[in-house]
Amino acid sequence: MGGRNLFFAAVISFSTALITYNIIISANASLKQGFPGESSVDPIIRMPTDAARKGRRRRLFHTAVTASDSVYNTWQCRVMYYWFKQQKLRNPSSDMGGFTRVLHSGKPDRFMDEIPTFVAQPLPDGVDQGYIVLNRPWAFVQWLQQANIEEDYIFMSEPDHLLVKPIPNLSRDGLAAAFPFFYIEPKKFEKILRKFFPEDRGPITNIDPIGNSPVILRKDALKKIAPTWMNVSLAMKKDPEADKAFGWVLEMYAYAVASALHDVGNILHKDFMIQPPWDTAIGKSYIIHYTYGCDYDLQGKMTPGKIGEWRFDKRSYYDWPPRNLSLPPPGVPESVVTLVKMVNEATANIPNWGS
Repeated sequence: MGGRNLFFAAVISFSTALITYNIIISANASLKQGFPGESSVDPIIRMPTDAARKGRRRRLFHTAVTASDSVYNTWQCRVMYYWFKQQKLRNPSSDMGGFTRVLHSGKPDRFMDEIPTFVAQPLPDGVDQGYIVLNRPWAFVQWLQQANIEEDYIFMSEPDHLLVKPIPNLSRDGLAAAFPFFYIEPKKFEKILRKFFPEDRGPITNIDPIGNSPVILRKDALKKIAPTWMNVSLAMKKDPEADKAFGWVLEMYAYAVASALHDVGNILHKDFMIQPPWDTAIGKSYIIHYTYGCDYDLQGKMTPGKIGEWRFDKRSYYDWPPRNLSLPPPGVPESVVTLVKMVNEATANIPNWGS
């Protein structure tokens, strides 16, 4: 019990001085993504309607996207920012405030004038052990401490998010708004998670099935969570059992734990975003998250696990994707068609694409 208390005292400290830079990590996390299954996460809260939002005071949020300086990350950021601007123009009275790309390369790049950018320092060499996502919480710690952020709320997004409509501030009553991921399973991994979330902190169900994105929450809450998120991420990566169990979603588990340690509850919005090709209709969702490859034959039939005669997969483009990508064949779902059309519109209108 004494060891747990010492760990808990460390991870909830707000000072970045507690972040240990000299951690030697022995295991690499797999970054390979699998195919999703069915999800049954509760509670699910209905999205607020336009009618319900009329007449209320605007609660502006600042959109933040962490990124490396790779071409792969950069082209996604440029497309994402294009659609952020388009949706903000479509509803100037929305809750969408400013935008920042939090660039954790440690140096400016040539897109600073195109995308509002804060340059954060990366983790020291070797600390991420090839799991570059560990730079995300550390980048947020720096940004929150050093930047002048006018809005009271933060929307944490990602480069591979396409905004399909203006996003309202979905958080309320002190609760954050988050998307429930079927593969974040605190109950399944309770034994491991108790190393980082002691029993005296409450039931394991206090840990919500979320990552850090998409999440909308109060800025002051994120300032408390971010250093803990950083420390828990490093501690999990150092722990062979946690590293093996959580793999490429380790940093997501760390955020969920940090949020619970600071008693920040989350309203789980199943319709916050869709993930093609598994989600076929856009419906009431606000975001297309194109993390999975979309493979189809020429008759419009999906070929999961097999490269299709027609495909769109962001991992096919570690260099700049060409303009005017081929559209899917007839019969492919709306979500995939919309995804490709949105990428094409962005690349057609972004100056100096591919350079």
